[in-house]
Amino acid sequence: MNLPLFIARRYFFSKHKKQFINVISILSMIEVAVGTIALILVLSVFNGLQELIQGLHDTFNPELKVEPIKGKSFEVTPHLIKKIEAVPGVKIVSEIIEDNAVLRYKNGQMVVKIKGVSENYLEQTRMDSAIRKGEFALYKNGRPRAVIGQGVQYTLAIGLRNDFDALQLWYPKKVKKITLGINAEKKLINKKAIFPIGVFSLEQQYDASYVFVPLKFAANLLQYDNRRTSLEIQLKEKADTDATKEGIKEVLGNNFKVLDRNEQQANLLKAIQIEKLFVYITLSFILLVASINIFFSLMMLMIDKKKDVAVLLSMGASAKTIRKIFMMEGGIIAFSGAIIGLLVATTLAILQQKYGFIGMGTSTTVVEAYPVKLKPIDFIFTCITIVLITFLAAYYPARKASQIDVRENLT
Repeated sequence: MNLPLFIARRYFFSKHKKQFINVISILSMIEVAVGTIALILVLSVFNGLQELIQGLHDTFNPELKVEPIKGKSFEVTPHLIKKIEAVPGVKIVSEIIEDNAVLRYKNGQMVVKIKGVSENYLEQTRMDSAIRKGEFALYKNGRPRAVIGQGVQYTLAIGLRNDFDALQLWYPKKVKKITLGINAEKKLINKKAIFPIGVFSLEQQYDASYVFVPLKFAANLLQYDNRRTSLEIQLKEKADTDATKEGIKEVLGNNFKVLDRNEQQANLLKAIQIEKLFVYITLSFILLVASINIFFSLMMLMIDKKKDVAVLLSMGASAKTIRKIFMMEGGIIAFSGAIIGLLVATTLAILQQKYGFIGMGTSTTVVEAYPVKLKPIDFIFTCITIVLITFLAAYYPARKASQIDVRENLT
């Protein structure tokens, strides 16, 4: 039998002479439970939101993306495309041109990001789920069409069924010498008109700025000729992303970088992790408050049980044994609350996943209810936090109990 654990359990469940010791112990346990529930639920919601945001970005971002290490663009030839397509695991290689341009519609104008995509981009089907109006198409009746972000549509009040007012895209020409005069505008600015065919909605940074157009249209407007800003690659089903990535690197050499989805949104993921860390630290203070009550509970218990401790010491119990009794008493209070908190938090998270009873509070969000995802790592860090806080709260009372004077408390 583990004597320290046995005595600690007796102390926890027994009625003390001073009833407020029981009350403080129960309150401490409840506070640990509440802190645990808050920590697990908030981190789980954070996990759900992170997964949702990543999913939205994954719709826009390709599985692999090729960009030049130096410069903004690079020359693309059919031979280069074939070499990449020959890499095991590669399914589709789409050519991309991205650059800023001025979009004018009726009396309004704004700066947008033009994304010219090759026709096989449609085969990747990533953006199909993001279409809110119209369709994702690059041509209709042989004429180029544009797919615009919902934010762009709202800003300029663009109508899809308006066959009279086209989108006017302006881009400065590459000229060696700027001349002023009557025809200066024609000499300095490229202008092209295109009608919208669809509206997509993913995430604000994309919705408020992106306009998809055919690759040839973008190349003519932006004067890129056979140069591209990136290549977006879709992999075959069950293809090994890392192996395919390394294969493409070998083909392209050291002048290009090949980015997977995590690398494409590295800044976003880093920001999310930092925010989650601060949330974890902030909510850990709730458990710290509970530990203060555990400290006072053990201090009063030590005072109340001075005679019992003196008897144990006189019977040959070591100071280490006394310390263990009070450390375990603190552990029982903390871990009873923690277990209750973990069970309640898990139950609430599962119910939220299934029924979504806590909504986002607005009808304009991508999902109606807060997304929740339980992760084992959150449980592990919560338990570690509780262990550390319990140790810190119980150490001083346990040490003081082991230093009780036997003669003074047995007389």
